[in-house]
Amino acid sequence: MSLSPATLAEVMEATWPAAGRTRLGPFTLRQGGGGGQRVSAATVEGAFTEGDLEAALAAMPEPLFAIHPDRSAADMALDAALAVRGFRLHDPVVAYAAPVPALAGEVPFLAAFPHWPPLETVRALWAEGGIGPARVEVMARTGGPRTAILGRGGDRPAGAAFVAVHGGIAMLHALEVRPGQRRQGMGGHLLRAAANWAAGQGAEILSLVVTERNAAARALYARAGMAEAGRYHYRKG
Repeated sequence: MSLSPATLAEVMEATWPAAGRTRLGPFTLRQGGGGGQRVSAATVEGAFTEGDLEAALAAMPEPLFAIHPDRSAADMALDAALAVRGFRLHDPVVAYAAPVPALAGEVPFLAAFPHWPPLETVRALWAEGGIGPARVEVMARTGGPRTAILGRGGDRPAGAAFVAVHGGIAMLHALEVRPGQRRQGMGGHLLRAAANWAAGQGAEILSLVVTERNAAARALYARAGMAEAGRYHYRKG
């Protein structure tokens, strides 16, 4: 599924928004508010000078940059400039996408269902997986259609996810399955429920991002028919 690097970045920004953003020359600096790397990382929006980069570095207490190598020459130049400064490559990320109709399908009764705002059960399940209140606040900041999804296995809470839509593209975030429920089909139920909800919102594509090292999740998405749609990584000082 083809998503341009610029579109992918735009959808991520809209469906997982930072607490604040500041433009400093050609750089966008973000205030994450505890919402994770994605909402805390700076990005470059155009050609920059050494002085521009130094100003951006000076403005960030803990410099962190998101690099989308396929998006622009400026991203590639920034990647090289940061590497020279000793910034280490951190958390390579892979994006996946597929047409919503290809992912939608029947979900067993009450195995996974959308709702908003997130039930306390979902919040507790996310917290178990390290997705705490600050990240739930990120979800609440999303301006477009959004939903939480609760997955149930054996009449017990088993998994959760968050989905939001921007520009006809749905993006799935915060997918979490309890350890005891893994490899039992819960991930697939959550994915189909997300696609079913996205179809109801008029979305044509369902996308998500996952760290390159998460082999189990990547295998799930590949089995579901999702194709790699892009990559990015972080540079951390």
